[in-house]
Amino acid sequence: MKTLLQYSGAIVVLLGVIFLLIYAFAVPSNALLVTALVLEVVGILGYIVVNRYIE
Repeated sequence: MKTLLQYSGAIVVLLGVIFLLIYAFAVPSNALLVTALVLEVVGILGYIVVNRYIE
């Protein structure tokens, strides 16, 4: 469980990348861009915070 928590930020960043790929190749929508941006920022900040406090 601890390992999954450590990688949760990276998983969220990868979901953001998937949304960017969907935007680039399938559906050009601004909602996808905003969602990808939010996922990227939350994932990076989450990764930093979680790995700072978990030993």
